[in-house]
Amino acid sequence: MKRMCCFAATAIMTMVCLLGSNVWAEQVITVMTHDSFDVSKEVIAEFEQANGATVRFLKAGDAGAALVQAILSKSNPLADVFYGVDNTFYSRAITGDIFLPYDSPLLKDIAPELKIDKENRLIPVDYGDVCLNYDKAWFKEKGIAPPADLDDLIKPAYKGLTVIENPATSSPGLAFLLTTIGKYGEEGYLDFWKKLRANNVMISAGWEDAYFGYFTAASKGDRPIIVSYASSPPAAVYYSETPLTEAPTAAVVIANNAFRQIEFVGILKGTKQEELARKLVDFMLSKRFQEDIPLKMFVFPANTTAQLPEVFVKHAVVAEQPAQVDPQAIEEKREQWLEDWTNTMLR
Repeated sequence: MKRMCCFAATAIMTMVCLLGSNVWAEQVITVMTHDSFDVSKEVIAEFEQANGATVRFLKAGDAGAALVQAILSKSNPLADVFYGVDNTFYSRAITGDIFLPYDSPLLKDIAPELKIDKENRLIPVDYGDVCLNYDKAWFKEKGIAPPADLDDLIKPAYKGLTVIENPATSSPGLAFLLTTIGKYGEEGYLDFWKKLRANNVMISAGWEDAYFGYFTAASKGDRPIIVSYASSPPAAVYYSETPLTEAPTAAVVIANNAFRQIEFVGILKGTKQEELARKLVDFMLSKRFQEDIPLKMFVFPANTTAQLPEVFVKHAVVAEQPAQVDPQAIEEKREQWLEDWTNTMLR
């Protein structure tokens, strides 16, 4: 096991991404993150130039895998700052005891409902709502009402229309599983899944495969309903090859139909760049960085003063009442929930 961990850590180090051109700076700070992290080079360059520093991004797999590596290497940390822990792994991160508390002055601008950690070891950077998306044109053409609630998915009229992601292999898949637990409770969520299986739901390994392989709005597939994000409609507009005045997809965000993923940043214990790490956290909470987030990662900024891009203003929606599942319960029961889901859906 130790040899495997060392091998994994060595492999991760080979994937370090150097952003910015200030390679001769005296100070170097490393940010460990998941593979989906993205930020404009010019934004990071501003921080580098202002602080005489170089920022290195160490991409270490998905959020769960990256966190495991950070915990395993805490006696000799691979980075100074960690970005990408979300609320599905929050308790594991806190229990791992790898983060320093930091009361950033920018916390005053962060939405209060996103602040889970009272000691500010994990500070909110962004959030996104995982929910059902549907192909508006498909439902209009077929003369069928689009889904308005998860309950619709198990009705005969929606048989064979939905593709979801496997929660054991996909972040949005896990968020959707948690949505059903929050909505139906631990006593009722598996009944919903049994009915969904009977209604010919398709299960994909990951979001990309589901969205671009089976979703009718983005592929030649035959599934007009998918588990995606409330920010997927503006992404569809933004990346469209032809200008669009209306999003081709819509998100279902009524009460208890979405799960809010919150992503955090934290300063790793053992860093030799604590002062610079604090400055970087402040920068990540600032309007400059926060306003770069929506069009790079298609999630919402945590800073309430950040202005959203026009495509978000016009086409994005936010769940007013996301499904609630306690982070500690997620940590304690995640594996059991996944095993029960697997037994119900795949065996």
